Amino acid sequence: MPARSQPLPGGAPSGKILGVIDNPSLTYLTAMRLCSPILRGWARLEVSGLDCMPAQGPVLLAGNHDSFWDPIAVGVAALGRRQVRALAKSSLWKVKGLSAILNGMGQIPIERGKSDSAALQRAVGELRDGACIGIFPEGTRSLGRQLRARGGIGRLAQAVPEASIVCCAILGTTDMSRFPKRPEVKLHFFPPSGGGLRSGETAGELSARLLDEIRAHAPVVAASR
Repeated sequence: MPARSQPLPGGAPSGKILGVIDNPSLTYLTAMRLCSPILRGWARLEVSGLDCMPAQGPVLLAGNHDSFWDPIAVGVAALGRRQVRALAKSSLWKVKGLSAILNGMGQIPIERGKSDSAALQRAVGELRDGACIGIFPEGTRSLGRQLRARGGIGRLAQAVPEASIVCCAILGTTDMSRFPKRPEVKLHFFPPSGGGLRSGETAGELSARLLDEIRAHAPVVAASR
């Protein structure tokens, strides 16, 4: 029998996973299609391993974060297979005109550096509805630093153990702003070799394990932007 979903500590009771197809919103499709020529043309985007991403049902997508372009690159790479609903820093919603676009794209604001239970509960609810939730385990751009993994993705995996976990190694996005140098952006999707949440594994341990696997493919690089 499949494992039953669990509530986050202090959260609402767990619900039943619906496993519905996650149809991209018009705003999301428009934004990704506008960015696609930049990444697929100028940045020579190469994508591998996308077939390991389930076409429907709950998915936790974890990636490294070295550039502002990372979430856009992930969205463009996955376009046609899944809409990625990313946990993004809440300050982006304060940018004039951007909040409506982010909301239309299904992105989830989260307070950086805090235990934002409301954002995590929303992510859990959307996972149970069959969404693909994207999260950067480091929580912020590396800026050339070796950062520790935060426990957010581990907590989501604990709350919704039925969710598939997919890793994404992102390379080359740090060169996006170094004009006239033409970047080469590569994204590699892969299942974690150690599998999903193990028996007795804490949220922090899972997050750290996933980040280690991702960084083995995409070492830390300092971004100019």
